[in-house]
Amino acid sequence: MTAAKNIKTERIEHYKRQLIHYYIILMSITLFVFALIFTFIIPDKSMSWYLYGGLFFMTYTYIIVRKNYSVNTLVHSFMILASFYNFYIMLAFWNNSVASFVWLMPIPLAAYVFFSRKYVLIYIIFIILNIVIGYLINKNFDFNFPKHSPEDVKMTDIFLVIANVAVISLLLYFKDKIRRVEIYNEIEEKSQVETKATPPSIENNPFSEELFEKIENIMREKHLYKDVNFNISRLSAEMNINSGYISKSIRWKGYPNFNNYLNLYRINCVKKLLDENDLERITLMYIYTEAGFSNQSTFNRVFKQIEGITPSEYISKMSQ
Repeated sequence: MTAAKNIKTERIEHYKRQLIHYYIILMSITLFVFALIFTFIIPDKSMSWYLYGGLFFMTYTYIIVRKNYSVNTLVHSFMILASFYNFYIMLAFWNNSVASFVWLMPIPLAAYVFFSRKYVLIYIIFIILNIVIGYLINKNFDFNFPKHSPEDVKMTDIFLVIANVAVISLLLYFKDKIRRVEIYNEIEEKSQVETKATPPSIENNPFSEELFEKIENIMREKHLYKDVNFNISRLSAEMNINSGYISKSIRWKGYPNFNNYLNLYRINCVKKLLDENDLERITLMYIYTEAGFSNQSTFNRVFKQIEGITPSEYISKMSQ
């Protein structure tokens, strides 16, 4: 169990460092594009130099410290420094746009990915304090920031929203990958405990429901069953989860085995295609190959096994 925990920790650490790496790349591109905008399209020398400076400091510092510090130290440092760095931008656009607050929105999500719920709450409070302090400073001091036209603000706001959507998507993608590792480890630990205490039992596995829901989501969203060569090994690679646990979850849900589960998806796809298409215009071969069957004999056998009648009898009943 200790070895499994070590593997889990290493994989999660790897994904978190990958996330930091891609985030730095994404933010570097974003800062560079904004710096170009304020250099050539919306001339604002102070803002452009501020953005170039932030770009240089972030990338140079990351290159130096990325291998010398833990993931938690890197993330905590970056989120705090990034909030302070954004303070000038937030004040500069306070009277023109609330979009500058958007930079702060991914911070609680990042805390959710990297840390415990306690830190999510701490960072939410931290963001609220940032905004309150910004409001008080803006209300009591006049910095004479350059004025920007509504058209200029609209352009920067659009790009800002796009950049933040990209950041949030990146965080959610890696959160899902980390969660898969955690589910896999929880299932393995639970199975090991049950094996020592009692004979292996699918019914006693509390994680089968969550794993099965993930299987269902992937099958529905990606239509993997339409691939003639699709099998449990490919699903295992797609989900990054051991095929044994996939098989166990499917049997726990009441299916005899993975092939039966897969064939049900394929037959339902065939029936849907038959309902939506005219057989005088397309062939039956097109329909069953589109659903993932490699040949007609396999298709006929599976269809009768599941539906209780042959495909031709089903089509005949449809026409009546």
